[in-house]
Amino acid sequence: MNYSFLDFLTLIGSLGMFLYGMKTMSEGLQKVAGDKLRNILSVMTTNRFTGVLTGLLITAMIQSSSATTVMVVSFVNAGLLTLGQSISVIMGANVGTTITAWIISIFGFKVDISILSLPLIGVAIPLMFAKKSSRKSWGEFILGFAFLFLGLAYLKDSVPDLQNNPEVLSFIRDYTSMGYGSLLLFMLLGSVLTVIVQSSSATVAITLIMCTQGWIPFEMAAAMVLGENIGTTITANIAAISANTSARRAALAHLMFNLFGVCWMMLLFYPFSDMVAQVVTKFGPGDPHEITNFITSLDPETVKQITSGQELTDPRLIALQTHLFSLQISVSYGLSLFHTLFNLCNIAIMIWFTNLYVRICSAIIKSPRETEEEEFQLKYISSGMLSTSELSLLQAKKEMAVYGQRVYRMMGMVKEILYETDDEKFLKTYNRIEKYEQISDRMEVEIADYLTRVLEGRLSAEGKNNIRVMLRAVSEIESIADSCNNIAKTIKRRNDAKGHFTDEQNHNIEHMLALTDAAIVHMNDILLRQTGTREDMALSYNMENEINSYRNLLKNNNIDNIDNKLYKYSDAIFYMDIISECEKLGDYVLNVVQAIIEKRL
Repeated sequence: MNYSFLDFLTLIGSLGMFLYGMKTMSEGLQKVAGDKLRNILSVMTTNRFTGVLTGLLITAMIQSSSATTVMVVSFVNAGLLTLGQSISVIMGANVGTTITAWIISIFGFKVDISILSLPLIGVAIPLMFAKKSSRKSWGEFILGFAFLFLGLAYLKDSVPDLQNNPEVLSFIRDYTSMGYGSLLLFMLLGSVLTVIVQSSSATVAITLIMCTQGWIPFEMAAAMVLGENIGTTITANIAAISANTSARRAALAHLMFNLFGVCWMMLLFYPFSDMVAQVVTKFGPGDPHEITNFITSLDPETVKQITSGQELTDPRLIALQTHLFSLQISVSYGLSLFHTLFNLCNIAIMIWFTNLYVRICSAIIKSPRETEEEEFQLKYISSGMLSTSELSLLQAKKEMAVYGQRVYRMMGMVKEILYETDDEKFLKTYNRIEKYEQISDRMEVEIADYLTRVLEGRLSAEGKNNIRVMLRAVSEIESIADSCNNIAKTIKRRNDAKGHFTDEQNHNIEHMLALTDAAIVHMNDILLRQTGTREDMALSYNMENEINSYRNLLKNNNIDNIDNKLYKYSDAIFYMDIISECEKLGDYVLNVVQAIIEKRL
């Protein structure tokens, strides 16, 4: 088998076309779906059973469980799917990928969807030049779909052609008689081949060739199929390397699901494979075990003649060729049935342990807050190549909600130090506030840079407007963090100056902090929903007016209290600095709410 450097470059170019097609198709689909994408996904995965069906159907359509699981990881990374939902979709993907083996078994070849690529491009180009943005989005989707399958076709032709050169692997037939040792060896071989080829469907085809050539018995081929179920998980785990904690957990759940399935199958391997062979023998073309004995009973020259594909004239050779073809079909049916039944049984068992998988994955891969509570870590935004433009907006919106929760925790710390008299505890909390403020500055820069990069991609008009709104909101959230930090600094200055607030001053500060606290809670609720009503907007205005009115009242009372010498002038300065900063904080909160809601009204 010759494989030149030019062949390697062709492989890289084919991969580039495939990735470009996948990216273009995803962006077009997300533009068409818009904000409805989240709702579509939530409907498709309402429970674990519909999630399994979703994974099965998607994988059956695109003929790649790896592509399905990579897509699931990206959706988990964006917060569109929970870990539990993603596990059920991945379970369905494992069944969907068995469709390829059945296509090979029934038709004898893999359906080549790439023959439709050029006609699809012909349909897409006029749509790309349409004035209506929705038609342009459909054009992008169709064009990406065409490039994706065109790239797959080129990939198939440019990878090292193991399927047509199975003699490269013929040496392994010497290791088929070691009992369970052979099963483990061939299972490992199936895993390694799938990692190399990056397609369990292609590896199944290689396994079929090896078995139909008589090099390995049916049981060893079935063991390779089990290994291919493990090897196919590598793609999702590679995709999750740069993703967030939830996405890495989803990829780990995929690996665990397949590993546990293979473990219980290995315990019942021989009874299960015998049951499959009996079913194929009784209801199908014949016993899949016979092909090895049949081929070894013939001399090499006869085997070469009946497998050469040339037209035969000798009646004896024609009869042998017909019998071999029948046995090959029985092997193909047997492996397809083994693959399908294994995955169906695995789902029937494992689907009841979805919540256990969630707990195990959460325990193994801890969230950043569980490992390093105060370290800066974006939760939803990833620097990997998974995100596409419209999906990236959803990730950024989720990150903004996290940002809002972080500044709310800062407000809680400010309340803690207001009455703290222990210097050590005060400094510890004060330093945390300062660290949170630094983290807040970095989050603003990271989210803003991320949104700017997204803006450079292909976006709908609504998407561009959303980014402008989000940039404004991010800036205002950072100002809220600054205000929390300024209030903490004022309290520290009061303590350093040995200042003291009266009970009335403390009560007034508590009330003002409660008003701003309520405003931030309302803002975070809107950030979490990423939508709001006129009633939400009216409530925010009322909260802001109440904060302003209370500030004005305290400001007037403060002048009278100073004249009446109820407290020192220096304490009055610290007191009003806190009150004024709370009023500014209320303004920033209202600005965030305006940015999110008013652009929709």
